[in-house]
Amino acid sequence: MRIIIDGDACPQRVREICEEAAKEFGIDLIIVVDIDHYIVSNYQIIVVEQGRDSVDYKIVQMFKEDDILVTQDYGLASLVLGKASAIIHTSGFFINKNNMDSLLQSRYISEKVRKQGGKTKGPSKRTKEQDENFKKCLYKVLREKSWNKPKSKIREP
Repeated sequence: MRIIIDGDACPQRVREICEEAAKEFGIDLIIVVDIDHYIVSNYQIIVVEQGRDSVDYKIVQMFKEDDILVTQDYGLASLVLGKASAIIHTSGFFINKNNMDSLLQSRYISEKVRKQGGKTKGPSKRTKEQDENFKKCLYKVLREKSWNKPKSKIREP
């Protein structure tokens, strides 16, 4: 099991939470970004060429059974859904087979509105509640799925 982060639009606090969890549980963490992003981490960073969906293609290529994906991209999430131990949106909710159709539908509608010159709601300012929800989701999966005991006592988020 590894945590793989779609790093192009990932909030810094989400990366920090993932790094803390990877350290506690002794699992690998991989951050995938394109060349336009500068990220510093003690964990593996994979940098790919700039291009539409280049990060997504790399993640799909390297994704293994039982990995955890952290992303805001519903299209990418749909491509690894069958393999993933969990897919966690950076806002702090699970992306799964129960909500995938509605998430993809909302993405499609928003894209259609934008193509017709309309405006859709952009990202809002990140809240502490989103950070807490994200951490709860991640730690829930790690406690349920981890084959190894954590290196230190697990703190409840």
